[in-house]
Amino acid sequence: MTQPPAVTAQMLIRKPAAEVFQAFADPAVTTKFWFTESSGRLEPGATVTWTWGMYGVSTVVTVKEVEENSRILAEWDSESPTQLEWRFLPGEGDTTLVRVTETGFTGTADEAVAKAIDSMGGFTMVLCACKALLEQGVLLNAVGDAHPTGFED
Repeated sequence: MTQPPAVTAQMLIRKPAAEVFQAFADPAVTTKFWFTESSGRLEPGATVTWTWGMYGVSTVVTVKEVEENSRILAEWDSESPTQLEWRFLPGEGDTTLVRVTETGFTGTADEAVAKAIDSMGGFTMVLCACKALLEQGVLLNAVGDAHPTGFED
């Protein structure tokens, strides 16, 4: 491997960019499709904690930059920090392409690739859950159902 992996996941959501942006910036919405608790909103300079209560884990997110309704740049996972960028690209007829990119995976080549693959799958699931919520009002519980107890190898 000559460079660390970078992953991108994207999804078209049939809602205006401002509404989709708010779904990720405002924990009152995000907790309906991704994590269960947040200590605050994604705003420039904010440091927030996201918790996934069903898994007993949390992470600290440091917001680096915000361009209202179009972009959020943050860093997360203080033990092995990576950078996250959400782009909210407006399309025709009140549609938005949400593109999430994560970079900065570390460790051995095998470890970095494994983290990247896991991240891409996770972000794809999150985008699908957000789409279901915003377009159809459906709470998929996809994140909570991804690793149910009683099904370990």
